[in-house]
Amino acid sequence: MTRFLLTRLLRAALTLVFVVTAAFVILRLSGDPALTILTPDAPPEALEAFRKSWGLDQPLWVQYLEYFRAIFEGNLGRSMRDGRQAVEIVAERVPLTLALTIPAFLLKLAIGIPAGIHAALHRNSWIDRTIMTLSVIGFTVPSFVLGLMLALIFAVKLGWLPSGGSETWRHAILPVATLSLVGAAVIARFTRSAMLEVLGQPYIRTASAKGVTWRDVINHHALPNAAIPTITIVGFLVGSLVAGAVVVESVFSWPGVGRLLITSVANRDLAVVQCILLLVGVTMVSANLIVDIAYGWVDPRLRTGTARQGGH
Repeated sequence: MTRFLLTRLLRAALTLVFVVTAAFVILRLSGDPALTILTPDAPPEALEAFRKSWGLDQPLWVQYLEYFRAIFEGNLGRSMRDGRQAVEIVAERVPLTLALTIPAFLLKLAIGIPAGIHAALHRNSWIDRTIMTLSVIGFTVPSFVLGLMLALIFAVKLGWLPSGGSETWRHAILPVATLSLVGAAVIARFTRSAMLEVLGQPYIRTASAKGVTWRDVINHHALPNAAIPTITIVGFLVGSLVAGAVVVESVFSWPGVGRLLITSVANRDLAVVQCILLLVGVTMVSANLIVDIAYGWVDPRLRTGTARQGGH
C-alpha cells in the first residue's frame, strides 16, 4: 500500500509541475504585459521601467526559476494592475465559485447516477431511450449554448429568473442548472454502461439462481461493482469544477474565479492568471489522486499489481 501511495503521489507531483510549466511558458510567449497595461503608445522608458520592475527583462529561464522559487516560498506574486497579492485577489472570488460548483456537483450526482441506473435496469425500453437521448443532448451541447438557451427561456421569455449577476440566490439558479445538467448527462452515460457490464457478469446470474431477490442483487452485488468505473468520471468532474465554471460565469456575469480568469487573461495580469491555473491544476491533480486511492481501496488488486491490465 505504501508503494502504491508513493507512486500516485509522485505522478501527481510531476503532473502539477508540468501544468505549472506549461502555464508559465504559454503566458510568457503570448504577449508583452507592458504593452497591454501601459498601452503601446507609452514612452519606451516607461515600458522598460515596467518590465524591469516586474522582472520581465530577465531571460525566460531566469523568470522560470524565480517563479518556482517563489512558489516553494509560498509567494504567488502580485497583480500588475493594483499591486495586491494574487492569492488575495483569487481568494475573494473562490466563495462565489464554490456557491455555484458545490450545488452543481451535488445535483450532477443526484440526477446522473439514478438516471444511469434506471436506464440500465430498463435497457432498450422507452425509459432507457428517453434518458439516453437527453444524456446525449446534454453531453454534446456546449455549456455556453445551454446557458444561453436557459437564459433565453427562463429570463427573457418567461421572466422568472434574472439573466446575470450575483445579488440573490435566484441569480445562481441558471448557472447551477447549466453546470449540473452537463455533468449529469456524462455521469448518466457512464453509470449506465458500468451497470450493464456488471449485470452481464456470471456472479449476477449465480446470485439470482441462488434465490437472492433482485433488489438485493442490485444493492449488494451490482451497485458496488458498478461504482468502481463510475469513480473515474466523478473524480474528473470534481477536478474540473473550477475549469468548468469559466464559461458559465462569463455567460451569466457571475463574479467568480472563472470570470476573473477571463478578465486577467485579457489584461495580461500574469500573477493572477498563474495563481488561478495553479488552483485549477491542484484541484484536478488532487481529485485524480483521490480517485487512484479510492480505486486501491475499492479494488485491493490494484494495490498489489494483480489486477488485469484491462481492468484499470
